[in-house]
Amino acid sequence: MGSIYKRGNTHWIQYYRHGKPHRESTKSKKEADAKRLLKKREGEISEGKLPGIYFDRVRFDELAEDFLRDYRINQRKSLARAKRSAGHLKRYFEGYSVPNINSPKIEAYIESRLKEDAANATINRELSALKRMLNLGARQTPPKVDRVPYIPMLKESNVRKGFFEHAEFVALRDALPDYLKGFVTFAYKTGWRVSEITDLEWNQVDLDNGIVRLDPGETKNDDGRTVYLDDELQGAFNHQWELRKESRKLTPYVFPNRYGTGYIGDFRHSWNVACKDAKIGKRLFHDFRRTAVRNMVRSGIPESVAMKISGHKTRSVFDRYNIVNDADLRLAAQRQEHYLQTQIDTISSTVHDFGTKKEVNQNG
Repeated sequence: MGSIYKRGNTHWIQYYRHGKPHRESTKSKKEADAKRLLKKREGEISEGKLPGIYFDRVRFDELAEDFLRDYRINQRKSLARAKRSAGHLKRYFEGYSVPNINSPKIEAYIESRLKEDAANATINRELSALKRMLNLGARQTPPKVDRVPYIPMLKESNVRKGFFEHAEFVALRDALPDYLKGFVTFAYKTGWRVSEITDLEWNQVDLDNGIVRLDPGETKNDDGRTVYLDDELQGAFNHQWELRKESRKLTPYVFPNRYGTGYIGDFRHSWNVACKDAKIGKRLFHDFRRTAVRNMVRSGIPESVAMKISGHKTRSVFDRYNIVNDADLRLAAQRQEHYLQTQIDTISSTVHDFGTKKEVNQNG
């Protein structure tokens, strides 16, 4: 049984858990408040829960560090993004105890980030990080979080939809420096992520058989990937190999930088200049990823195979990249018209044949 006592004018309570006494200030001068808190603590203990005082001692900073440690231990490739999200959250929640991280405070955080003109998608990544922190805390033994509050997510309407038509790609490639031409051709045809191409090494290439491989753990989703080179890409890879031999700079990278000394780093200046010279407007390298998906589907490649080539693991993201433009819609209308006209012709032919047979029977 617990007890109530006073220190000065403030009421304190004492209760027992696993035979050990615990004392807690009610921060109130009213005995009724002390009775309510004591009853609450005894109820928590009887249900096998930790008393709320334990969760009061856990601060946001501790949850954030546990979150980043989990990323480091599991060697997650998005650690840099996780650090950015944790940094934004820390500006607002630093020093907060777990019980004070509730839905109203989270909504206030969302409002403050919107006032800073943060994109909905960016805020959602930060809210996902917060939810992960709280869930990790709840799974600890003993738990650091007693309950995970409701965390509202914002509607994302800023999905990028840029892609290249073939003539635009050719114009861009012609305007780029020579060391980037094979690099962008491979991106345009496979839809691989930029880091997957910049990190591609010759020990991942079977040049004789025209095969490029990414082993499990080398991709964003950790799945392995195999791509067979078509004639154009085979030629591009052969060219890269010859350049490597001629330069005598034995860099391991298939697509080295301008000087042939290492991987391709920041090429934004060359990219922006080429976009301007090609007169195609501002484009993103990531547009190649969307373009490759669309081109593969248009060419009749089964979607499951296209996903294996581009490295899309989930169907929802793949569908988002499989962009439909006005030409696709126009072609769909033409195909539907052709189909319906075929049905009309079939019905007319059937009616004509039936009428002819009836006439023959009557004249029999």
